[in-house]
Amino acid sequence: MKAMPSVDVVFDIFRQLNAIPRPSHHEERVADFLCQYAEKLNLEYDRDEHNCVVIRKPASTGMEQAEPVVLLNHMDMVCVGFQDPLHDAVETYEDDGWLKARGTSLGADNGIGLSMALAVLADDSIQHGPIEVMTTTNEEDGMSGAANLSTTFLKGRKVINLDSEDYDTITTGAAGAYLQEHRLPVRWLAAPGGKRRWYRITIGGLQGGHSGVDINRGRASATMLAWAILAAIYNEVDLSLASLTVGEANASIASTAEMVITVASGEAAEFVKAQEDSFNEWLREEYGDREPTAFCHIEKVQPMERVVDDASFSALMRALEQVPQGVVAMSETLVDTVHTSNNVGRVSLGDEAFVVTTHTRSFSDGDMAALANEIREVFAEQGGSSTTIMEAPAWQENQDSDFLRRTSDVFEQVLGWHPRPVAMHFVLEAGYFVQKYPGIEIACIGPRILEPHSANERVELSTISDIWRVLIALLEELG
Repeated sequence: MKAMPSVDVVFDIFRQLNAIPRPSHHEERVADFLCQYAEKLNLEYDRDEHNCVVIRKPASTGMEQAEPVVLLNHMDMVCVGFQDPLHDAVETYEDDGWLKARGTSLGADNGIGLSMALAVLADDSIQHGPIEVMTTTNEEDGMSGAANLSTTFLKGRKVINLDSEDYDTITTGAAGAYLQEHRLPVRWLAAPGGKRRWYRITIGGLQGGHSGVDINRGRASATMLAWAILAAIYNEVDLSLASLTVGEANASIASTAEMVITVASGEAAEFVKAQEDSFNEWLREEYGDREPTAFCHIEKVQPMERVVDDASFSALMRALEQVPQGVVAMSETLVDTVHTSNNVGRVSLGDEAFVVTTHTRSFSDGDMAALANEIREVFAEQGGSSTTIMEAPAWQENQDSDFLRRTSDVFEQVLGWHPRPVAMHFVLEAGYFVQKYPGIEIACIGPRILEPHSANERVELSTISDIWRVLIALLEELG
């Protein structure tokens, strides 16, 4: 029996990737790395204007007539917890069988899958037909890379997507997604005079998480908590808002919020300070088992020079009150599966407008479009405007395809069990590939990744080794 290629090279490549900052929209250095990697191996590659890269490796001897196989991944990651995501590297460590990052998201989504694909390119002992390693950009924040691919960029029609986070499954369907940015105009006023108190309100300690995978776990959104405490104060005393920052990434459940307000000294100021204890008590009662480290902290700060006028602030509050957060509808056919959801990812206050992002997902393109339109109307009613950043179609693979059957059989041969076919409530690029490349078939597999898009992201080490073995055997089977 021939020796199985070592998984160590996968971890080595992952370490190299994590030394390269790769937030969405800033993948130039990763694309450079991929092109240089191909050149070192004397492999043909193409790079398009959106920095998507495809690397082609010829078939092993005797497998030249096999159909080309595409190994699909994306090169960007959601950067949570970074001081400077454009320059900071990811520092990893092992903990009781898991690979984690120190204080930041890990980038296992989708860095581990990409590392596996690159490891295949470097190892000539692996038997396979013609291979195309396809790596896209901006998957996590708009999917513009996949959306703008040329219809001639790929030759293969059998795709192994290594972007799954559910180890014991084959993902054969994924929800579509609308990512929208909404702008509510603001009018600034000089900070009010007289005796006043200025307070910074900080909300933190929340788990956050993936706005698709984790949306039905009952976690608190910092967006909704920020709205709640501002509403509690606004309903009792006159407040003025001077700054507001909520959330870390469009595709994450917001886990932090910070706002600065001012109120008159005296009873109003005492009321604001008292909200710290009462709000923390409410957090414990409402989310104690799901958000054990959640907190609200209120502290005095120095005065600021300007505040938002009441009409602008009220428009934001009305919009956030009406926009859905979390599960909108459960599936009628898939057990314990979310059908439609919406997440308010980020809220910020700029010089000209409040900027709010919403990520709407559904297995029905029609339901998704309808909900996205309702959200646009909410902001329009408050005098705002909306821009669609991403409109990714839902995807459902043919459950009876020979390609899926062979993939499942290889799991049984290598690991002793058949994976479950599942449809996931997160968006994958598969919908774009189905539109662009007629006849394409896609099976999505990967190691077990928990808490993606958060500082708690981690990947189970043993499952990386298992999926590596499955991938090698599957390439040989297809060849």
